[in-house]
Amino acid sequence: MLDNAMKQQLQTYLQNLKTPVELITVSDDSVKAKELTALADEIASLSDKVSIAQAGEQHQGERKPTLIVRSVEKGSELRFAGIPMGHEFTSLVLALLHSGGHPMKLDEEVIEQVRNLDGEYNFETYISLSCQNCPDVVQALNMMAVINPNIHHVMIDGALNQDEVNERNVMAVPSVYLNGENFSQGRTTLSEILAKLDTGASKRQAESLNAKQAYDMLVVGAGPAGSAAAVYTARKGLRTGLVTSRFGGQVADTVGIENFISVKATEGPRLVAQLEEHVRDYDVDIMQNQAVSAVTGAKQVGGLIEVTLENGAILKSRSVLLATGARWREMNVPGEQEYRGKGVAYCPHCDGPLFKGKRVAVIGGGNSGIEAAIDLAGIVEHVTVLEFSDVLRADEVLQKKARSMGNIDIIMQAQTTEVVGDGQRVTGLNYTDRVSGESKQVELAGIFVQIGLVPNTEFLKSEGNEGVELTPRGEIVVGRRGETNIPGVFAAGDVTDSPYKQIIIAMGDGANAALGAFDYLIRTPVAETEIENVEEVELA
Repeated sequence: MLDNAMKQQLQTYLQNLKTPVELITVSDDSVKAKELTALADEIASLSDKVSIAQAGEQHQGERKPTLIVRSVEKGSELRFAGIPMGHEFTSLVLALLHSGGHPMKLDEEVIEQVRNLDGEYNFETYISLSCQNCPDVVQALNMMAVINPNIHHVMIDGALNQDEVNERNVMAVPSVYLNGENFSQGRTTLSEILAKLDTGASKRQAESLNAKQAYDMLVVGAGPAGSAAAVYTARKGLRTGLVTSRFGGQVADTVGIENFISVKATEGPRLVAQLEEHVRDYDVDIMQNQAVSAVTGAKQVGGLIEVTLENGAILKSRSVLLATGARWREMNVPGEQEYRGKGVAYCPHCDGPLFKGKRVAVIGGGNSGIEAAIDLAGIVEHVTVLEFSDVLRADEVLQKKARSMGNIDIIMQAQTTEVVGDGQRVTGLNYTDRVSGESKQVELAGIFVQIGLVPNTEFLKSEGNEGVELTPRGEIVVGRRGETNIPGVFAAGDVTDSPYKQIIIAMGDGANAALGAFDYLIRTPVAETEIENVEEVELA
């Protein structure tokens, strides 16, 4: 199961175990069960603190195959109903380390919040091994299960548990169930999970955030642009805050990255982890799992800009840099929202395995759409690509590859008009032939939407904002230094009117806007009425 390089790496990790860990395999005569048993044996051979224990009568009702990682000291049990390889191999390694007493990379206040949760929590997370978003959820719930004995968690590979997936109508991953009821779908952080379980957390957070002193620079968003900006301003000695819903933004949902200069190839989640690690190397006040609802410009030159969060907290800063990025563009047709997560999907890498052997459609003929079709063609029965225009925008090499595959059809000048379903899941879609005007229907089980991005600027259009200038597409208009039309407010990355939406360009935008903000700060004295609210910082 493991090659020599992985064995050596895992053996090094297992040296961090402080207490014994038991591996229990619940299996049958299937090939996958034998593979799981072999994996457990290989892991146990790499450390004298890892042993194999026999499944008992109490495990008779378990899914098969299942690997249980048991802490001998605490008695906690983390379950993997499937073979935790692919993206989930990291989840298995962390399960071993945390069950064996290796410290978690969590703030003590978060650990204490998990430990103090009352009640019984039985979590089930449906994943696919090709899903790059799933490990974050699996790892968060596993850590919670190690911390609190009343919390239990099992990772379920949807591809190996198809009957269960069909019964529960799981059509998107990660899908989390709590005590048998649907709890969440899609990427979810530990803090977001806690916010749903601990209803008083939001109020406590707001009180804590309101008490914070004003910043020199407050960065909103932690994708490539926001992360770069935070590093640059912190290096300048500015009191820097960073408020974000999650690190990475769209990059976290990107699988392969091969145009990040000097790095031949990497993956989105890996780059996101490196971004976060780099930001944390500096004195940056990071406030995660927070969404902004309004930005209010200073009332006078050199005054403080206010950033209001959705929980009601207000943060103040001499300058603000908006780097909220973009998200997948939706079709905006009847049925799309109704069947979102029930056949309508936006990540072929994550949700593709759930449609194995079925017929699906890809909406969009750009690079992302044709790449999605090629990836899906190796899993599903048939892929229909619907392109609105009369030409494909994808690179020629991708078009040739798609046309060479026997189970991909490409329909040009097709305007999707409706998502059709039976109330539980997608059964097809309707489209209009833009040449003949004829309405047509395609029977299928899944629809993957790949029609570009839309900037995250809705909060700038709400009441209480000071009129940051936007393009008709909703992008923030910026100057050469990243400045907006509001003094002290800057912007960078995919949320702006920058013509090219690329990771490396967003990073450069972030650095450029941060330097622009620094230049603004050294040329703009603090208003006398705000001096008491601002910590004196020597600008270097």
